Order: sequence, then C-alpha cells, then structure tokens
Amino acid sequence: MKKILITGVNGFAGSHLSDYILKNKLGEVTGTIRGKSSDPSNIRHNRENMKVLKCDFTDFTTVKSVIRETEPDYIFHLAAQSDVSDSWKAPHETMQSNVLGSMNLFEAVREISPKARVQVASSSETYGMVLESELPIRETNPLRPLSPYGVSKAAMDMMAYQYNQSYGLHIVRTRAFNHTGPRRGSVFVTSNWSRQIAEIEKGLKSAEISVGALDSKRDFSDVRDVVRAYWMAIE
Repeated sequence: MKKILITGVNGFAGSHLSDYILKNKLGEVTGTIRGKSSDPSNIRHNRENMKVLKCDFTDFTTVKSVIRETEPDYIFHLAAQSDVSDSWKAPHETMQSNVLGSMNLFEAVREISPKARVQVASSSETYGMVLESELPIRETNPLRPLSPYGVSKAAMDMMAYQYNQSYGLHIVRTRAFNHTGPRRGSVFVTSNWSRQIAEIEKGLKSAEISVGALDSKRDFSDVRDVVRAYWMAIE
C-alpha cells in the first residue's frame, strides 16, 4: 500500500481526494489540518480510516516533522488560502500560506523524502488576464495573475518548476479551473446561489437572489472528476 499525504485534507478538494483514495483502496492516507480552529466536518465520515495530523505549513520545523513521520510515497499539496476575495483583504496571510508554506514543503521533501511524488494544486487564477485571441486557454499561456491569490499561486507554481529543475524532485503542477460539488463553501457561487434559493423556498428571505457580475463565462467541473485527475496526474 502506498503511503499518501494530503495537505489540507479537510478542505473541499482534499476531503473528496481522501474519499477517492480510500474508496478505491489506493493507499494509506494521512491528512493534515491547520489546527484547533480547522473545521473537521468534511472528513468526519472518514476520520477512522485515516491518520490526521496538525500542521501549520508556515512553520518549517513542523512540516519537516510531518514528512519525517509519514515518509510519503505521494504528496498532494492542497493546503492553501483559497479564496480570491479574502486575498485582497489579507494579502500577507495569503502569501505566507501559499508561497512560504509551499517552499517549506518542498524543502522538507528535498531534505527527507526526495523520491516522493508531489502534486501541487495550482490554479487557473495564475493565468489572470487572458486576451480574446488566446482563447481557449492552454497550458502554454503566459501567467498574468490579477489578484494576490493568483500571484501567490503563480509563485508556488514556478517554485515547483524550479525545485524540479534544480533538485530533480518529482513534482506535477495542476491548474484546475472552477470545480464544484458537495461540501463547497458558501462563499463560492454555486453554493451561494443554491443557499439563497433554499432560503427563499423556506421563506427566510425575499424572492430575490444577489448574484454579482454576470458578464463572465465559466466552465465548471465536478470536484470528484478533478480529484481523480489529480491522482492520474501523479501516477
């Protein structure tokens, strides 16, 4: 059985990835959560089937301890500050979490488990400004991020490339676009609109949905397809 580490296992994608791995008996799962304030509800149904460790990825000593304890074959790096709007309110925290946290992971892997395969969950937000002539977006498109979150993910993305080229670490970068499904946070569009509809049906609010700007066009994937793609990418 492969030893698998999922950072941010209690998050949206992390919880579904643990579901996929455990359901298909693909390996032994250890997941990390940030600390006491982390919401464990997404993984409550699987808590007995995996080991859960607390890890603040901005603390290098703790990150090394987790890598040393788990000795992972595969690492899925999903721990991040993942809200674009929050990144405008807290850019420093976003950079600390997404850039420093990723660097600490890469350094720990380089020092302790250099043969581990690592998947890093980058984002379509790294592309940022896309010209009409560049549609549909390809992996070769220039990275022009337009938010602190996008910048942090672009930095992580390029750092992953550098650690692969400089140290030979087996790192796969994925840039998922919008994905949705069960457990999606209420700040995200599909969950937000659905919640408003439910509240209207229950008579808890007036029959008017707040939607924000509607001029954007987006493709949505099911999160269960996305995490399966993460597995296929690292394999």
